[in-house]
Amino acid sequence: MLDDQRIKEAESNVRHYVQDGLLKKQTNETARAMYIENADLSLQTAQKLLALESKDYQPYLWVMVIAYYSMYYIANAVLLKLGYKIGDKISHKVTADALIVFVRNKLKKKLLEDYENAQEDALELMSQKADTLLKSLDYEREKRSKFQYQMDEQAKRGKAITSLERAKEFVFEMKKLL
Repeated sequence: MLDDQRIKEAESNVRHYVQDGLLKKQTNETARAMYIENADLSLQTAQKLLALESKDYQPYLWVMVIAYYSMYYIANAVLLKLGYKIGDKISHKVTADALIVFVRNKLKKKLLEDYENAQEDALELMSQKADTLLKSLDYEREKRSKFQYQMDEQAKRGKAITSLERAKEFVFEMKKLL
């Protein structure tokens, strides 16, 4: 779940991104369609790459990287739908922060609509799910840089599978906002 400190950090960062031109009010339907296509292609590629694994071929690093990029692409598609274009500099961090600021509450609302027949504690569950989805993007972004240097192959395989499953869920939920 996203903690209050992370949410406040994202809000502060987004204000600076707008001032510095790293985040602009802009729409671009061509770019949005490309992001959606790239997200879908990235998921397919990660799944196919994992299916090729063998004793001699362990593509776990690349499955994880590609899974992360599917999340990054769909996040940018949603932000464009909301009228926000991410610039070229530190785009991954800007995307993660902008999602927290502009999409977090919308994601909660959409998840609540999808599960409106759930039990009384659905609000808490959906709030946690929305935060978990957004935190997973942050986690994958950080994990991507640590992954290749410190793990054995079995650990890498587990992380790659987790990344792919997390990316599938993230893309599925974000597409509901499109």
